[in-house]
Amino acid sequence: MNPKQSRQSVSPARRRAYDILLRVEAESAYASALVAALSDSDLSREDRALVKEIVLGVLRWRGSLDYFIERYSGRSIEQLDLPVAMALRIGLFQLRHLSRIPTSAAVNESVNLVKRARTSSAAGLVNAVLRKASMHLGEKAGAGIVDPVRRASVELSHPRWLLERWQAMLGDQEAEQLALANNSPPPTAFRVNPLRATASEVISHLKSRGVITRESSLTPGAFVVEGGPSQAVNQAAQSGLIYIQDQASQLVSTLLGPRGGHRVLDLCAAPGSKSSHIAALAGDKAWVVACDRYPHRLATLRATRERLGVDSIDSLVLDATRTLPFAESAPKFDRVLVDAPCSGTGTLRSNPEIKWRFSADDLTRLVELQLTLLKRGAQMVAPGGRLVYSTCSIEREEDEELVRCFLESSPSFRLVNPNARLDLITADGFVRTFPHRHGCDGFFAAVLQRTERSGH
Repeated sequence: MNPKQSRQSVSPARRRAYDILLRVEAESAYASALVAALSDSDLSREDRALVKEIVLGVLRWRGSLDYFIERYSGRSIEQLDLPVAMALRIGLFQLRHLSRIPTSAAVNESVNLVKRARTSSAAGLVNAVLRKASMHLGEKAGAGIVDPVRRASVELSHPRWLLERWQAMLGDQEAEQLALANNSPPPTAFRVNPLRATASEVISHLKSRGVITRESSLTPGAFVVEGGPSQAVNQAAQSGLIYIQDQASQLVSTLLGPRGGHRVLDLCAAPGSKSSHIAALAGDKAWVVACDRYPHRLATLRATRERLGVDSIDSLVLDATRTLPFAESAPKFDRVLVDAPCSGTGTLRSNPEIKWRFSADDLTRLVELQLTLLKRGAQMVAPGGRLVYSTCSIEREEDEELVRCFLESSPSFRLVNPNARLDLITADGFVRTFPHRHGCDGFFAAVLQRTERSGH
């Protein structure tokens, strides 16, 4: 079979999913960004949906899929060339998780994927493994593994080290619930852009197009999509009527409490989700300085600002680990947000590749960076002003422990009671959300206030 015939024998959706997954693995690209970049002109709406389902599904269940690949091939996953392993993962995911896909399509197209990748010699192996898998679909991942943690790691498709951390923090049962929640698609949440229309107008607009929504019980002003065509929701987002954003992410901006006339500093702002929300909460009457170290990320922020019609945001390229470029005599900021770069373990539903890339050793490097950013942000808070530190992480080193370390060395700051639902506030006064408890991303936030009344 020549290359042209091979390409034609693989459906556009599977071919694109395969290419994306190879890039995620080989280039450390992010799956959600690659899926979002799929062109309307290249794929039908149904094909784009299938690409997303396969890509994210393979990444969510990779640990379990690799268990079966090793079991049925008699080889470790490391012994297989990446194109071959990826074709097997795609085929196996369809067999075990997409019952609407015929077995013949899942098997044959995976065989053709390795041929397309010029690894035709592996076609027999892929065919044999998937045929065997199709005859044992009732077999449970991890069956026969004696070590309970290793068995859970395979069954729940999470790295052992991560599962052990969550078991120590939450207990075995709740850690399992969290892992299972991570392996499920998240609901779509959004906020209405008040600079374009009122909430009632937007909800009526979406309802007329068949979209079913409900108000969030977690975050004021947030809505959750319960059904209807995703195309209508995406069109509303593209026109600036709404901004698609997780409920927990929206909650962070409300904790900041911005108002008209406030000077607001968002130290790690790109791509602009929280900066634009802060501006909207203040009626576009605050001055929001949105910062990031990468110009191309700020370009995305500026595009967001224009789409939403926000006038009160100024963007600034800076490295927040260094001395900030604000004059010593300039007024400080009433509100400062440090939404720090983090492990992202609270966002595994949307970014499942993180769990296979991140390691416990990475935490030390991140914590050093996060503490530096928090201290830089604290320097810019006006007396009586508010500082919010947040992450989309579940790990205590990045969250509670880091804030306590900061407070021990920063006597002019104190932790204040956050304006959030009581069950989201921990016994220590922090805000925490979990996918399995609250149906949103896992977020952490601490609301701090500068208590000194003299000086700047």
